[in-house]
Order: sequence, then C-alpha cells, then structure tokens
Amino acid sequence: MHPNPAFRKSTRAHHLALAKARGFGTLVVSAEPFPLISHVPFVMETDGAADLHLVRSNPIARRLAEGPAAAVLAVQGADGYVSPDWYGDPGQVPTWNYVAAHLRGRLSLREPEALRPHLAALSARFEGALPGKKPWTLDKMDRGTLEKMERMILPVRLEIEETDGTWKLGQNKPEAMRLGAAEAMPGSIGAELETLAALMREPPV
Repeated sequence: MHPNPAFRKSTRAHHLALAKARGFGTLVVSAEPFPLISHVPFVMETDGAADLHLVRSNPIARRLAEGPAAAVLAVQGADGYVSPDWYGDPGQVPTWNYVAAHLRGRLSLREPEALRPHLAALSARFEGALPGKKPWTLDKMDRGTLEKMERMILPVRLEIEETDGTWKLGQNKPEAMRLGAAEAMPGSIGAELETLAALMREPPV
C-alpha cells in the first residue's frame, strides 16, 4: 500500500466493494524461499469471507493440507499512467494512479461438500454479469465430466480479518490539476481508464 495517508482514507467498505466488484485477485501465502502466489477468481457472499478454489497440485493447496495459513488477497482495480503535462504545471513529474485493496486473514481448506455450491455461486456471479445471454450453469455439464473435474480442485476460504487499500487519484494535487489529469486519463495507458477518470473526478473520502 502507498505510504501517503492522502491515498489511504478509503474504508473497509470501499475495500470490500472493490473486491466484490472485481472478483479476481492475487493470493499470497508466506513460504520459504519465496512467497506462494496464485491468481484466482473468487466470490464474496458475505463481507467476512472470500471463497475460491485451487487445483490440488497448487503449492498453496499443498500448504493448506498442513493447516490454515495467514494470507493476503490483493485486488487491483483501475490504473493508469499520468503524464505531468496534464497537470499544467512544469514542476510535476510522471506518476501512476490506481485503486487497490488488500484483504488479510486466515486461509483454509473447506469441507469437500462446499465445492459444488461454490462453483455454482462463482459461475452465477460472472455469468449473471454478461449481457444478452442466458447464464451458463453446472447442469449443462455431463455429470461424469463434472465429477472428474471436481476431483482435481479443492474449495478454499479466506476469513477476512482486516483490510487496507490505496485510492491514488491525485488527492495530493490542487483540484484543477487533478481534474485536468482526469480529463486526459481515458487516452492513457492502463486498465479501466474511463473508470479511473471518473474516480479522479470524485475521489473517495
């Protein structure tokens, strides 16, 4: 997280809302000689937990076979490069604006019976957001094929104990500079630039 307190006034509600909306993040568990990292889709049916699944051969899944582990789920939102020219002030330097949240807590394997309901909830979350199509559901799969695939994965839950986040949207600049950069942002380099520009126009408290 960025150390500047101007970018860290977002609340737990902001962090969880970003995580729910994105549904994809980077899962990190401490290990030697390097941390274990996986990029995972997830679903949050409550504010207290993120549910996901891992392939059995995933190093994190093997670690969880030994018991729960401390973990971080890092969720990246909109981001984009900011050219100093957009501020209208020759004393500025290039930077990168972004939104991100970290969910910290205990990661553990769930009971096997939780897997299929989890898969149904996960697919419903993303299929339901697709415009103009009937959502795909598990019952479209051949039962034998579904059961074979299910044997390859494990349901996992992150019990969220604390959150933090960075909403770096130019709050440390005068309003005219911030809004000037917001106007130019959709033509920049990054992800979800229109969303980032909108957030820069109305930065969260």
